[in-house]
Amino acid sequence: MSIYPKAFIYDLDGVITDTAEFHFLAWQKIAQKLDISIDRQFNEQLKGIGRMDSLELILKLDPSLSELSNEEKENLANRKNELYLELVETIDSSNVLPGIEELLAANKEQGLKIALGSASKNALYVLDRLGLTHYFDYIVDASQVSKGKPDPETFTAAADALGIEYPACIGIEDSAAGVAAINAANMFSVGVGDAAQLSDADYLVEATSQLDFEEIVERYRHQTALKETDQ
Repeated sequence: MSIYPKAFIYDLDGVITDTAEFHFLAWQKIAQKLDISIDRQFNEQLKGIGRMDSLELILKLDPSLSELSNEEKENLANRKNELYLELVETIDSSNVLPGIEELLAANKEQGLKIALGSASKNALYVLDRLGLTHYFDYIVDASQVSKGKPDPETFTAAADALGIEYPACIGIEDSAAGVAAINAANMFSVGVGDAAQLSDADYLVEATSQLDFEEIVERYRHQTALKETDQ
């Protein structure tokens, strides 16, 4: 079978490193400022989506805040980002999730392109802190797309920049919105996490430590062959 992928596109939070807790703590402080209480269960809704979309979900918890101006919303979002960056300054290479650097190295060894598709505007800064920037051929963050996940633009923008057709790409995500974005882009989706949340993934593992390059490629090749047979 000659079918082989040409690129891997990684999500950042929850796949390469776990800064989801930092996002939660920062949003929690913003919510408290607005006299709103949010917990980690609510925070699951915020995973994989952009800053302004996250803020809108929080504001919906208090209908009296519906009249906030765009400027007020921007100020809240910017303050959240400042709080997040203060926490991110504590991370280093020890915060790379298990198995990820090995997978990135395998991608490189096989000559595949590597991109990042993140909902965070701080993606490059976080990669620098982790010491992983040199692995990536292209980085897409929230500042480069008009539509966030679950829209496929984050992933299609990466593939377009690399000059690679979408079906030849493998996307790795830990959120339902992210998996939906990969699928909508007509790419092979790898989900990391809870099967109940990520049931639409083409291939699913419980943790990053289970991400094996050869297994992912074999699953990709098998599914791609089946699709070609059905055509």
